[in-house]
Amino acid sequence: MRFTLLVLAFLFQSLTYAQTYKSLISEAEKKYNEKVYPKSVELYKRAFKLEQKNRTDFYNAACSAALMKDTRLALDWLNQAFNKGYINIRHMKTDSDLAVLHAKNEWKELVGRMQTKVDKIEANYDKPLQAKLLAIYDEDQKYRKQIDSLSQKYGFNSREVQNHWKMIEQKDSANLVEVKAILDQYGWLGEDKVGPQANMTLFLVIQHADLATQQKYLPMMREAVKTKKAEPSSLALLEDRVALGEGRRQTYGSQIGQDNDGKAYVLPMNDPDNVDKRRADVGLPPLADYVKYWDLKWDVADYKKRLPEYEKKSGIK
Repeated sequence: MRFTLLVLAFLFQSLTYAQTYKSLISEAEKKYNEKVYPKSVELYKRAFKLEQKNRTDFYNAACSAALMKDTRLALDWLNQAFNKGYINIRHMKTDSDLAVLHAKNEWKELVGRMQTKVDKIEANYDKPLQAKLLAIYDEDQKYRKQIDSLSQKYGFNSREVQNHWKMIEQKDSANLVEVKAILDQYGWLGEDKVGPQANMTLFLVIQHADLATQQKYLPMMREAVKTKKAEPSSLALLEDRVALGEGRRQTYGSQIGQDNDGKAYVLPMNDPDNVDKRRADVGLPPLADYVKYWDLKWDVADYKKRLPEYEKKSGIK
C-alpha cells in the first residue's frame, strides 16, 4: 500500500512540475509577443532551472535574449538548442531576431557546426519535395505575420485587413492544390524525408483549408501521429477545427472565437473540467496559459455557466 501511495505522489509531483515549466514558458512567450524582452528572458531562466529538454524553447529564449542585446546568453541558449537537436538552420539564418549575433565568431562557428550536421541528416531527404514544401511554408506564413501590424494600424475589421485576408485566402488555395497533390501521391511525409519545417507545412496548409479537405486528410494525419510523422499537438488543433466545423464541441480548447466587439472567448468545448489533462496528453500547455495570448483569464466555473451562450453564438450543439 505504501508503494502505491509513493507512486501516486510521484506522479502528482511530476505533473505539477511539468505544468509549472509550461506555465513559465507560456508566460515568457507572451512577454516576447509584448516586446518585454527582459521579463521574457527572466521567465525563461526560471523555466530552465526546472527543465532543460525542449530545443524549441531554448531557441525562442535565445531570440528574447538577442533582442535585449544579451549576445552571450543568446549564443549559449542557441548552442543548447542545437545540442538538443535544433537543426532548422534555414530559419535561424534568416530570423531577424538574431541579427545582432551575425558578426560574432561564435555565431559563425555555430552555423558551421549546424550546417555540417544538417548536411549529414539531409543526405537521404527528398530535396525537390523539401524545397517545394519550404516555399509553400514561406507563402503560408509571410502574409499571416502581417495581420497583427495591419490590425493595430487600421483596426481588426478595417477594409485593409479584410482585403489582406482575401489575399491570404487566394494564397491558401494555391498552396492547397500543391499540398493535396503531395499527400495523395506520397502520404504524410515525416521529418526523416523532408525535415521538420517542410513536415510542418503539411499540417499548416490542411489546418487552413476548407472543412471537406480537413475531413479528408484527418485520418491520414491520425495515422501519421501513430508513426511519429506528425505531432500530437498539431493533430489536436485539427481535431478541434473539424469538430467545430461539423457543429460539435471541440476537445482541446484550441480554437478561439471573437464577439463583434473583438472580445475573445474559448469556442464551445467538451468536459471543460478535464481539458488540461487532455492538453497535457498531447503536449499542449494548460489552457489558462494558452488563452493569455488573447488577454483571457480561464475560469472553468464561469465558462460552464456561459457555455450555452457560446454555443448559441457559434451555432454549436
